[in-house]
Amino acid sequence: MNALSSSAPRRGVGQRLLDGIEWAGNKLPDPAVLFLLALVLTWGLSAALAPVQFTEIDPRTVVRDAAGHITTSAPIQVKNQLSGAALTQFLSRMVKTFTEFPPLGVVLVAMLGVGVAEHTGIGTLMATMLPYSVAFLVTWTVLLLIYWGLGLPLGLQSTYTHP
Repeated sequence: MNALSSSAPRRGVGQRLLDGIEWAGNKLPDPAVLFLLALVLTWGLSAALAPVQFTEIDPRTVVRDAAGHITTSAPIQVKNQLSGAALTQFLSRMVKTFTEFPPLGVVLVAMLGVGVAEHTGIGTLMATMLPYSVAFLVTWTVLLLIYWGLGLPLGLQSTYTHP
């Protein structure tokens, strides 16, 4: 029996599954590269599907009369995003789209915060202060419960007491 195999504990199915997911995740390129690949793929598919004539009705083009019957409609049509007009619109609205897309703003703020925390040592400061903040929270919660239990007013010149 090999000495190395006897000293290493046998890994369970769950741990091997997590190891496989981590291995696959480490093989992925940078998120910016993934975004650019998705952009190029979308442009290519739009150019390839633009000449295709679809028969399905685009629900955004349906117009109904007072009785609810469809009066006009148009089939689904893919717009070529590699046309001159589409590329001009893409480039001219890039900054506005970037700044006004709400989920992107949240992600950018979070990424900036993580980057600042990593490079300034705020993360270490927060980890150091965590036990003190828990003690602070517990202390003031206990004091509040004591105040409520004794029926003392909850603020300066307060007429409200906990029932």
